[in-house]
Amino acid sequence: MTPPPRTFLPLPDGCVRARLARRRQRFIIEAENEAGPLLAHTNNTGAMLGLMRPGAEILLSPANNPKRKLPWTLEMVRVHGFWVGVNTLTPNRMLRLAVTHGRLPELGGPRSFQAEAAVGQSRLDGHVPAERGLPEAWLEAKNVTLVEDGRAAFPDAETERGRKHLRELTALAGRGAVVGLFFLVQRPDASCFGPADYIDPAYAELMVEALRAGVKAWALQADLSDREISLGRRLPLHMR
Repeated sequence: MTPPPRTFLPLPDGCVRARLARRRQRFIIEAENEAGPLLAHTNNTGAMLGLMRPGAEILLSPANNPKRKLPWTLEMVRVHGFWVGVNTLTPNRMLRLAVTHGRLPELGGPRSFQAEAAVGQSRLDGHVPAERGLPEAWLEAKNVTLVEDGRAAFPDAETERGRKHLRELTALAGRGAVVGLFFLVQRPDASCFGPADYIDPAYAELMVEALRAGVKAWALQADLSDREISLGRRLPLHMR
Protein backbone atom coordinates (compact mmCIF):
# COMPACT_ATOMS: atom_id res chain seq x y z
CA MET A 1 0.00 0.00 0.00
CA THR A 2 1.41 3.38 -1.01
CA PRO A 3 1.94 5.64 2.04
CA PRO A 4 0.20 9.03 1.94
CA PRO A 5 2.32 11.95 0.71
CA ARG A 6 4.14 13.88 3.39
CA THR A 7 2.24 17.06 4.09
CA PHE A 8 4.68 19.93 4.42
CA LEU A 9 5.41 23.54 3.49
CA PRO A 10 9.00 24.54 2.69
CA LEU A 11 10.03 27.88 4.10
CA PRO A 12 11.18 30.50 1.60
CA ASP A 13 14.82 30.62 0.57
CA GLY A 14 16.86 33.28 2.28
CA CYS A 15 15.41 33.03 5.80
CA VAL A 16 17.61 34.53 8.51
CA ARG A 17 17.85 34.18 12.26
CA ALA A 18 17.79 37.26 14.46
CA ARG A 19 17.05 38.44 17.99
CA LEU A 20 13.83 40.22 18.85
CA ALA A 21 14.33 43.76 20.12
CA ARG A 22 10.69 44.75 20.59
CA ARG A 23 7.25 44.75 19.04
CA ARG A 24 6.99 48.35 17.91
CA GLN A 25 3.41 48.25 16.66
CA ARG A 26 0.71 45.71 15.99
CA PHE A 27 2.25 44.74 12.64
CA ILE A 28 5.91 45.76 13.07
CA ILE A 29 8.76 44.27 15.09
CA GLU A 30 12.33 45.41 15.56
CA ALA A 31 15.12 42.83 15.52
CA GLU A 32 18.86 42.62 15.07
CA ASN A 33 21.52 40.15 13.96
CA GLU A 34 25.15 40.27 12.90
CA ALA A 35 24.13 42.37 9.87
CA GLY A 36 22.62 45.04 12.09
CA PRO A 37 19.08 46.22 12.95
CA LEU A 38 16.11 44.77 11.05
CA LEU A 39 12.47 45.75 10.68
CA ALA A 40 9.96 42.99 10.03
CA HIS A 41 6.25 42.61 9.40
CA THR A 42 4.13 40.33 11.59
CA ASN A 43 0.68 39.35 10.36
CA ASN A 44 -0.18 37.86 13.76
CA THR A 45 -2.42 40.36 15.53
CA GLY A 46 -2.80 38.19 18.64
CA ALA A 47 -1.02 38.74 21.92
CA MET A 48 1.46 35.89 21.23
CA LEU A 49 1.59 35.34 24.99
CA GLY A 50 4.98 34.24 26.29
CA LEU A 51 6.65 34.59 22.90
CA MET A 52 7.49 38.24 22.22
CA ARG A 53 10.24 38.64 24.77
CA PRO A 54 13.21 40.89 23.98
CA GLY A 55 16.22 38.78 23.13
CA ALA A 56 14.20 35.81 21.87
CA GLU A 57 15.61 34.09 18.80
CA ILE A 58 13.35 34.55 15.78
CA LEU A 59 13.23 33.38 12.17
CA LEU A 60 12.50 35.91 9.42
CA SER A 61 11.62 35.22 5.78
CA PRO A 62 12.39 37.68 2.97
CA ALA A 63 9.49 39.51 1.33
CA ASN A 64 8.50 38.35 -2.15
CA ASN A 65 8.47 41.96 -3.27
CA PRO A 66 11.93 43.50 -2.79
CA LYS A 67 10.33 46.98 -2.83
CA ARG A 68 8.07 46.25 0.13
CA LYS A 69 8.52 48.75 2.95
CA LEU A 70 9.24 45.97 5.47
CA PRO A 71 11.63 43.53 3.78
CA TRP A 72 11.15 40.69 6.31
CA THR A 73 8.24 38.67 7.72
CA LEU A 74 8.23 37.05 11.15
CA GLU A 75 7.81 33.28 10.73
CA MET A 76 8.81 31.72 14.06
CA VAL A 77 9.93 32.45 17.59
CA ARG A 78 12.17 30.08 19.55
CA VAL A 79 11.18 29.38 23.18
CA HIS A 80 12.15 26.57 25.57
CA GLY A 81 14.45 25.14 22.89
CA PHE A 82 11.85 24.75 20.12
CA TRP A 83 10.32 26.81 17.34
CA VAL A 84 6.78 28.24 17.53
CA GLY A 85 5.18 29.26 14.23
CA VAL A 86 3.46 32.65 14.34
CA ASN A 87 2.77 33.35 10.66
CA THR A 88 -1.04 33.32 10.44
CA LEU A 89 -0.99 32.50 6.71
CA THR A 90 0.53 29.10 7.46
CA PRO A 91 -2.70 27.47 8.76
CA ASN A 92 -4.56 28.45 5.56
CA ARG A 93 -1.81 26.95 3.41
CA MET A 94 -1.67 23.84 5.55
CA LEU A 95 -5.46 23.50 5.43
CA ARG A 96 -5.27 23.30 1.65
CA LEU A 97 -2.64 20.56 1.89
CA ALA A 98 -4.60 18.67 4.57
CA VAL A 99 -7.66 18.61 2.30
CA THR A 100 -5.87 17.75 -0.94
CA HIS A 101 -3.70 15.10 0.77
CA GLY A 102 -6.63 13.46 2.54
CA ARG A 103 -5.47 14.27 6.08
CA LEU A 104 -9.04 14.98 7.26
CA PRO A 105 -10.79 11.57 7.08
CA GLU A 106 -14.22 13.14 7.70
CA LEU A 107 -14.00 14.57 4.18
CA GLY A 108 -13.71 11.11 2.62
CA GLY A 109 -10.16 11.23 1.28
CA PRO A 110 -8.23 13.68 -0.90
CA ARG A 111 -10.50 16.44 -2.19
CA SER A 112 -10.26 19.58 -4.30
CA PHE A 113 -10.00 22.89 -2.45
CA GLN A 114 -11.03 26.49 -3.05
CA ALA A 115 -9.49 29.22 -0.89
CA GLU A 116 -11.25 32.36 0.34
CA ALA A 117 -14.72 31.16 -0.69
CA ALA A 118 -17.83 33.30 -0.32
CA VAL A 119 -20.95 31.90 1.33
CA GLY A 120 -23.87 34.25 1.91
CA GLN A 121 -22.46 37.50 3.31
CA SER A 122 -19.31 35.79 4.59
CA ARG A 123 -15.97 34.65 3.23
CA LEU A 124 -14.40 31.55 4.77
CA ASP A 125 -10.87 30.18 4.44
CA GLY A 126 -11.82 27.09 2.48
CA HIS A 127 -14.55 25.43 0.41
CA VAL A 128 -14.52 21.80 -0.70
CA PRO A 129 -16.96 21.27 -3.61
CA ALA A 130 -19.31 18.30 -3.57
CA GLU A 131 -17.98 15.39 -5.65
CA ARG A 132 -18.28 11.61 -6.05
CA GLY A 133 -21.32 11.55 -3.82
CA LEU A 134 -19.44 13.35 -1.04
CA PRO A 135 -20.94 16.53 0.45
CA GLU A 136 -19.38 19.94 0.13
CA ALA A 137 -17.48 21.39 3.09
CA TRP A 138 -16.97 24.88 4.50
CA LEU A 139 -13.81 25.35 6.56
CA GLU A 140 -12.09 27.97 8.68
CA ALA A 141 -8.41 27.83 9.76
CA LYS A 142 -6.88 29.21 12.97
CA ASN A 143 -3.31 29.50 14.21
CA VAL A 144 -2.55 28.25 17.74
CA THR A 145 0.57 29.38 19.61
CA LEU A 146 -0.65 29.26 23.22
CA VAL A 147 -0.06 26.21 25.45
CA GLU A 148 -0.86 26.05 29.18
CA ASP A 149 -0.06 22.88 31.16
CA GLY A 150 0.14 20.82 27.98
CA ARG A 151 -3.20 22.06 26.61
CA ALA A 152 -3.05 24.07 23.41
CA ALA A 153 -5.68 26.80 23.38
CA PHE A 154 -7.24 29.40 21.11
CA PRO A 155 -7.52 32.39 21.13
CA ASP A 156 -4.65 34.13 22.92
CA ALA A 157 -6.59 37.42 23.04
CA GLU A 158 -10.26 38.33 22.87
CA THR A 159 -11.42 37.99 19.28
CA GLU A 160 -14.67 39.37 17.94
CA ARG A 161 -13.64 38.16 14.49
CA GLY A 162 -13.22 34.62 15.82
CA ARG A 163 -16.63 34.76 17.50
CA LYS A 164 -18.16 35.96 14.21
CA HIS A 165 -16.66 32.97 12.40
CA LEU A 166 -18.11 30.58 14.98
CA ARG A 167 -21.56 32.07 14.53
CA GLU A 168 -21.24 31.75 10.75
CA LEU A 169 -20.13 28.12 10.93
CA THR A 170 -22.89 27.23 13.39
CA ALA A 171 -25.46 28.73 11.03
CA LEU A 172 -24.08 26.63 8.16
CA ALA A 173 -24.14 23.37 10.16
CA GLY A 174 -27.09 21.09 9.56
CA ARG A 175 -27.58 22.11 5.94
CA GLY A 176 -26.09 18.97 4.44
CA ALA A 177 -22.51 20.21 4.23
CA VAL A 178 -19.52 19.36 6.39
CA VAL A 179 -18.59 22.45 8.43
CA GLY A 180 -15.29 22.50 10.26
CA LEU A 181 -12.65 24.43 12.20
CA PHE A 182 -9.02 23.58 11.48
CA PHE A 183 -6.70 24.54 14.34
CA LEU A 184 -3.00 24.34 13.48
CA VAL A 185 -0.99 24.02 16.71
CA GLN A 186 2.40 25.42 15.72
CA ARG A 187 4.43 24.14 18.67
CA PRO A 188 5.39 20.66 19.95
CA ASP A 189 4.58 20.83 23.67
CA ALA A 190 0.81 20.21 23.57
CA SER A 191 -0.99 16.94 24.24
CA CYS A 192 -4.55 18.18 23.68
CA PHE A 193 -6.49 21.23 22.47
CA GLY A 194 -9.44 23.31 23.65
CA PRO A 195 -10.82 26.85 23.63
CA ALA A 196 -9.10 29.42 25.86
CA ASP A 197 -12.06 30.02 28.16
CA TYR A 198 -9.79 31.90 30.60
CA ILE A 199 -9.05 34.50 27.87
CA ASP A 200 -12.26 34.71 25.84
CA PRO A 201 -15.12 32.92 27.63
CA ALA A 202 -17.61 34.06 24.99
CA TYR A 203 -15.55 32.35 22.28
CA ALA A 204 -15.41 29.16 24.36
CA GLU A 205 -19.20 29.17 24.84
CA LEU A 206 -19.77 29.70 21.12
CA MET A 207 -17.39 26.85 20.29
CA VAL A 208 -19.34 24.49 22.55
CA GLU A 209 -22.55 25.57 20.81
CA ALA A 210 -20.93 25.08 17.40
CA LEU A 211 -19.83 21.52 18.21
CA ARG A 212 -23.30 20.69 19.48
CA ALA A 213 -24.72 22.01 16.21
CA GLY A 214 -22.50 19.65 14.23
CA VAL A 215 -19.44 21.76 13.46
CA LYS A 216 -16.28 19.63 13.31
CA ALA A 217 -13.10 20.70 15.08
CA TRP A 218 -9.71 19.36 14.07
CA ALA A 219 -6.55 20.23 15.98
CA LEU A 220 -3.41 19.12 14.19
CA GLN A 221 0.09 19.68 15.44
CA ALA A 222 2.76 21.10 13.17
CA ASP A 223 6.36 19.88 13.21
CA LEU A 224 8.63 22.87 12.69
CA SER A 225 12.22 23.45 11.68
CA ASP A 226 14.05 26.40 10.18
CA ARG A 227 13.57 24.78 6.76
CA GLU A 228 9.97 23.56 6.67
CA ILE A 229 6.67 23.06 8.48
CA SER A 230 5.05 19.64 8.26
CA LEU A 231 1.69 18.37 9.43
CA GLY A 232 1.97 16.01 12.39
CA ARG A 233 -0.41 14.23 14.71
CA ARG A 234 -3.98 15.03 15.54
CA LEU A 235 -4.60 16.24 19.09
CA PRO A 236 -7.66 15.22 21.13
CA LEU A 237 -10.15 17.91 22.11
CA HIS A 238 -10.34 18.86 25.79
CA MET A 239 -13.26 21.22 26.30
CA ARG A 240 -12.96 21.33 30.16
